[in-house]
Amino acid sequence: MSHSTLRYLSRADVVSLRLPMAEVIAAVEAAFAEKGNGTAEMPPKPGVHPGPDAFIHAMPAYLAEMGAAGLKWVSGFPRNAERGLPYIAGLFVLNDVDTGLPLAVMDCTWITGARTGAATAVAAKHLARPDSATAGILACGVQGRTNLEALACVFSLERVHAYDIDPDKASAYAAEMSGKLGLDVEVVSSPRDAVAEMDLVVTSGPILKHPSPTIQAGWLSPGAFASPVDFDSYWTPEAVAEVDRLATDDKAQMEYYRTVGYFAHTPTPYADLGELVTGRHPGRRSPDERTMSMNLGLAIEDVATARILYARALEAGVGVDLPL
Repeated sequence: MSHSTLRYLSRADVVSLRLPMAEVIAAVEAAFAEKGNGTAEMPPKPGVHPGPDAFIHAMPAYLAEMGAAGLKWVSGFPRNAERGLPYIAGLFVLNDVDTGLPLAVMDCTWITGARTGAATAVAAKHLARPDSATAGILACGVQGRTNLEALACVFSLERVHAYDIDPDKASAYAAEMSGKLGLDVEVVSSPRDAVAEMDLVVTSGPILKHPSPTIQAGWLSPGAFASPVDFDSYWTPEAVAEVDRLATDDKAQMEYYRTVGYFAHTPTPYADLGELVTGRHPGRRSPDERTMSMNLGLAIEDVATARILYARALEAGVGVDLPL
């Protein structure tokens, strides 16, 4: 490809590449290994906030071992569902690490969904029981789909409970994911039924600075693992306090978010995923521990995923070359 052009990949282009979730998990895990080993550069993400609980974030990162660098400019607008628009939208720019020139610009909606699910799977590899067979999904949107798909790559799942405030949305989710993954996905009528007695629990609603949490103390079973990809929006402080081992994907970014009003009642995590992947901190230590990884979403995950998508696009001739 010429240094005078860049490859543009639309959302349809990205989806058409059909990158397997197992490959995304491997790439994200390798990115966390770089983070743990000190070969990743990733400043806390700055952002602007045009409306209540709405954000637009700039997320840059560099992975030295992978030879990849880029920036995601991503938005999250909770009211987009009312407009028939996606909650998450944005673009990713991939740069050449030797020249700094942009190699590609691509839609980041699929990337964000896939890499978030992959990060949950990486956390669960270290913090969930290896014999975990049941999963509860609260909020049956994009993240509810990608997180379940990723967990199914790592665990031999047998039963899934799905809950959404919109019963029709939950029913459509159950039908789709049952067929896609060959799992028994049952719609449940209350949030508690998607948490209690489940080995793995994922909450994936909108991120709220001033939430009214739903999940109560006593719901998460001993030995269970939880992944709130919506910060602490749906977990009461008492429910989080019951967790024996709390991790995150990046402690520095969590501390940054505290300064702008999030995580007011969330304890300090004992480890981040880079430390777990590289063995600098232990994961689960006993079958009865309640564990949780409150992942915030990191630019290193996006860079690792976009790098593979770009290579696939060049091989398949997908996308359009645009002049710089």
